[in-house]
Amino acid sequence: MQRPLLILSILLTVFSTAFSQVLTREDSLSAGLIRSNNTTVLSGYGQLKFEYDAKLKTATANLTRNVLFLGHRFSNTIYFFSEMELENAKVVGGKASGEISMEQLFLKFSLNRDMYLQAGLFIPRIGLINENHLPTTFNGNDRTFVETFVIPATWREIGVGLYGNVRSLAGLNYSFAIVNGLQSGGFVNGSGVREGKFEGSNATASNLAVTGSLLYYYKNWRLQTSGYYGGSAGLTKRQADSLQLKSGPFGTPVALVEGNAQYHQNGVSFRALATMVSISDAFEINRAYANNTPGKMIGYYAELGYNILRAFKTDTQRDLTIFGRYEFMDLNYNIPENGIKNGINHKEYMVAGITYRPVHGVVVKADYVMRHTGSRNEDLIVTPFPQQLPYYTNNGFFNLGLGYSF
Repeated sequence: MQRPLLILSILLTVFSTAFSQVLTREDSLSAGLIRSNNTTVLSGYGQLKFEYDAKLKTATANLTRNVLFLGHRFSNTIYFFSEMELENAKVVGGKASGEISMEQLFLKFSLNRDMYLQAGLFIPRIGLINENHLPTTFNGNDRTFVETFVIPATWREIGVGLYGNVRSLAGLNYSFAIVNGLQSGGFVNGSGVREGKFEGSNATASNLAVTGSLLYYYKNWRLQTSGYYGGSAGLTKRQADSLQLKSGPFGTPVALVEGNAQYHQNGVSFRALATMVSISDAFEINRAYANNTPGKMIGYYAELGYNILRAFKTDTQRDLTIFGRYEFMDLNYNIPENGIKNGINHKEYMVAGITYRPVHGVVVKADYVMRHTGSRNEDLIVTPFPQQLPYYTNNGFFNLGLGYSF
């Protein structure tokens, strides 16, 4: 009797880990809770935001995003997942008032109860926000700034990934993926490698990237580390030679490492993350494209929250969390000799606010963001005042928002 009980205990641990992440119909499909073959699933999430700029005394209101998920279970081993995203409410004449894009589109193949493959356009397991980016899953109206600029959430590329868990050590999960690389000609100073992503749109497969992670659930902790290494030239050897860049699958490489932790217990929540990006050929990239690419970027944050309703009713299903978060990043932590330092890339954020979840899948948010940076390098300003708005090294932003997921 002991062996069956041991196996049952391991399975319960594994499945409880999966079930703890079930937030939407998409999660139900991913966790295998949709039982019938040839079943199609509709899901989605979205967010609206009002922001007031304390220095400029201006305000904006925006439908930040609306995402529709369509999935299908072909069999007990093959599943389809897709997410179509509309940002900023509309696209006018196909131009930049908004954006329509595929956030994910892939097939999942279950190999056995411990491993599965997914292939297509998907989000690798890097950081916290990438895989868990629903507005109902994080505090504050904005996704964390470190995971917006240093780790560019949501970072999706085309490739194939292997995911699994270690049966002999309950709670330990792993992933390994091969995806297309980045385009260093698209890097923009102040936004890291964000603009060098292809996101499934005519991505060059001449350069590749590998990424992997270890994820461990222990009691009330979720612990993760991940890494990325990939090429960013994506050119023929002749083109790369003409620009004095390294060609090949991993030529002109970009490397990223990160570690993060989450804790939840009795209404107390904690999360923290630290990351570093290294671009060893930043000098050569700047020489080729004059885009002021840094050699290294770093960032970290820590957040503490408490559901104050738990103080009055320990079994409440509602959530009224007060939280505070500190973030730091230096997007010019190391710059090559031909780079230009800009003080605004040295950033600190203090965020405090309230998150209210009246029912599962609905969230109301209010927060205040204090931002402090170094001074702006005026030599980098092409358009002078008054066309160029004044920049304040210290500024505050008050935000109100609504979010949903189903």
